[in-house]
Amino acid sequence: MFHDLRYGLRMLFKNKGFTLIAVFSLALGIGANTALFSVVDSVLLKMLPVKEPERLVLFQWEAGRNFRTGGMRGIFAAQPPGRRGSSMFRFDTFEKLRAERMADPQSPLTTLFAFAPLFEQTVVANDQAEMVEVQAVTGGYYDGLGVRPLLGRTLDETDDQISASPVAVISHRFWEERFGGSTDVVGQQIKISATKFTVVGVTPREFTGSLQVDQTPAITVPVAFEPIVLGEQTARATAKRPELWWLHLMGRLKPGATLAQVGDSLKPTFQAFALEVMPPPKSETDVATLDPKDYPQLIVRSGSQGMMESRERFSANIYGLFLIVIVVLLIACANVANLLLARAALRAHEISLRLAVGASRWRLIRQLLTESVLLSALGGIVGVLFAFWGMKGLVALADRHTDFMPTQVDLSLNLRVLAFTVLISMLTGILFGLVPAWRTSKSDLNTALKQGRQTVSRVSLLSKGLVIVQVVLSLLLLVGAGLFIRTLQNLQRVNVGFNQENLLLFAIDLHQGGYKNERVTQFYNDLFARLDNLPGVRAATFARIPLISHYMWNTDFLMPGETEKNAGEHLTNRQMVRENYFSTMEIPLLAGRGFNEHDDKHSPVVAIVNQNFSQKFFPEQGALGQRIRDADSKHQYEIIGIVADSKYKSQRDDIEPLLYTSWRQDQSERGGMNFAVRVNGDTTALANLVREQVRELDSNLPVTDMSTQVARSSEALAQERLYVRLLTFFGVLALVLAAVGLYGVLAYSVAQRTREIGLRMALGARNINVLRMVIWQGMKLVLAGVLLGALTGYGLLRLISSEYVHLDEWKRHMGEPLYGVRATDPATFLVIAGLLSLIALTACWVPARRATKVDPLESLRQE
Repeated sequence: MFHDLRYGLRMLFKNKGFTLIAVFSLALGIGANTALFSVVDSVLLKMLPVKEPERLVLFQWEAGRNFRTGGMRGIFAAQPPGRRGSSMFRFDTFEKLRAERMADPQSPLTTLFAFAPLFEQTVVANDQAEMVEVQAVTGGYYDGLGVRPLLGRTLDETDDQISASPVAVISHRFWEERFGGSTDVVGQQIKISATKFTVVGVTPREFTGSLQVDQTPAITVPVAFEPIVLGEQTARATAKRPELWWLHLMGRLKPGATLAQVGDSLKPTFQAFALEVMPPPKSETDVATLDPKDYPQLIVRSGSQGMMESRERFSANIYGLFLIVIVVLLIACANVANLLLARAALRAHEISLRLAVGASRWRLIRQLLTESVLLSALGGIVGVLFAFWGMKGLVALADRHTDFMPTQVDLSLNLRVLAFTVLISMLTGILFGLVPAWRTSKSDLNTALKQGRQTVSRVSLLSKGLVIVQVVLSLLLLVGAGLFIRTLQNLQRVNVGFNQENLLLFAIDLHQGGYKNERVTQFYNDLFARLDNLPGVRAATFARIPLISHYMWNTDFLMPGETEKNAGEHLTNRQMVRENYFSTMEIPLLAGRGFNEHDDKHSPVVAIVNQNFSQKFFPEQGALGQRIRDADSKHQYEIIGIVADSKYKSQRDDIEPLLYTSWRQDQSERGGMNFAVRVNGDTTALANLVREQVRELDSNLPVTDMSTQVARSSEALAQERLYVRLLTFFGVLALVLAAVGLYGVLAYSVAQRTREIGLRMALGARNINVLRMVIWQGMKLVLAGVLLGALTGYGLLRLISSEYVHLDEWKRHMGEPLYGVRATDPATFLVIAGLLSLIALTACWVPARRATKVDPLESLRQE
């Protein structure tokens, strides 16, 4: 073995050009795969850093569509057609299941606990106000997980009582960022939504919670204080909605217990109680008695990784990109295999001599495989450096506006990632080295010894096939990049229906600052009085939902003459605005009137709708003057105006019905508002002035989401922009590798055919003939690859839309991929095919030009 290694290293250093090209090609492929595997490991595979995570169990439920709940709060996972369900439970359901576990001495669980995100809340720590992620947990949360605090203590059952003092545990990251890692943090107070909580502990650095992988709460409070934290956010606080399904349930198995045993012990209790608390029918379409097939079923699965809904959402993109980098690695392997095949032809005389003096075929294969594994090992070593850069690039690309991966994921080269790198390096060495070694060891001994070193060798069919495969894969990646470039261009040109220029945006949440009722109205009036008088401000307004930001608010309503019993479903998007909203955003008023200051809680409730609303729900008589009733708030609105259509959630979505209400009348949902300030000049210069005005009114209120509308709209396209960058990068990388491979094959071919080319030129062949011959040798492979790539792409599209791979399932995970362009767009294909052919022509030109420099006399002298 050591002899083979020494000889292999000498051969690699003897052919420095070949070695550099091969190592660089492999390093790019192995490095990209290592970087992506680190993402897969951190986001999709890593277990919770707790005691014996394999003994944790999570609970979900599933039921038929006819099963009714009183509402849900949290992150939802897609369900099979005709079914509904989630990983969220009512608080009283948790208490019922916990009591059942405690009453059963044979229970397979040692503990049962619950937790839930409270999302971002206003937190004041060290006199600094900001929006921070908060979660609520039951008293047994930390003991159930087996997490020990770094400082202080964790929460227990005595803390989870409304009569107890408000206490909180903070994360290691929040401790370092807000308290500078001070060891006297225990006992200090922080304010959450105007309520003071005492810090009792700090969690270890590696523990970021058991929520979704993209949720890393900085502060944890007892579940009993959830209504206090959420305050007056009426629809969200469970103190006002005990029927809400919002808690995640987790337990710990006894040694030797199984998931099936947990299900058998708790399923009957869950099903009976869920049916008992199911709300009564609201309309004629609701069934009075459920069919048994619609009964809710408790599902028990492993909780070793925590919540999985976000992981499932991220997995489509991550595995999709992982597949792309594997394709790049295959191109690199094909590239090196081709170079080895070409070089093997030049080593035919050496191989023949080895066979002649008694070397076995297996001995030669082992020697040649040793050389290829050495190449892949060198590629893996250099690939680790590329992986470091790649991971930094992925972290930079993954921001909160994309669903590629979580923004706070810890990417590192741990032992599992390094083991993957070693494994993939070994596999690639065997993959690209086995066939060349097998072919080379089959040399015809007599012929090779007779011809000596002057063996004339053509490019083998295998080498040609590898070049074609490289072209096919490169073409598919580049066409994909081209389609996403067209999609991005189309979305950037979409007419959103309002003027996006010179708009400064920011958000304030008064409910989390403890504001109620008239104090909310007074604060907004005072703030607008200040904003309207700032230099350069043309107008200031606000709305409940920020436009083109992927947020939405919708509701069902009753048409004139309908009741709850006989109403059909009439779903519309919602927006709550200031009276000058339409003029500030420059959305034209088409009929009726707009809101004014007199549209308050003492006047009749009014609404304004967009064109789509009027055309969809009142196609004949029009919406103006019609009265509708909100199914949730029970308010009856008179439609007083119709405005032009505008984009709501994103540039990609179609125009949908939109109902506008006045902030002075719809007072239950106006705590958190999104401001828009129209200015005459530069918006960025006004940002500090706006922050100062808010600080003067209330220094404990954080100003969040400060941006411009142009930047916000650009952020809404972050996902599409990410696809373009990644596909373009890997497509160009694949094209470069394919071009290098084509160049290497032709260069070796020219070296092998030196005698033939010299004879042709001695017999009268001109330079142009030789040039044409070599270029055509490479270009016919490229053209074959382009044609095969077109057929392959068409076949893949047919497969995606077939019964075997449902396009709807793909869209459900990935979203609608293209906009304004078909996947079979001929213009994109022709441009990419032309570009690829041009690059390939350049790769063919260099060895072809070298072939024209062959000296006929020197070639004949060698004869």
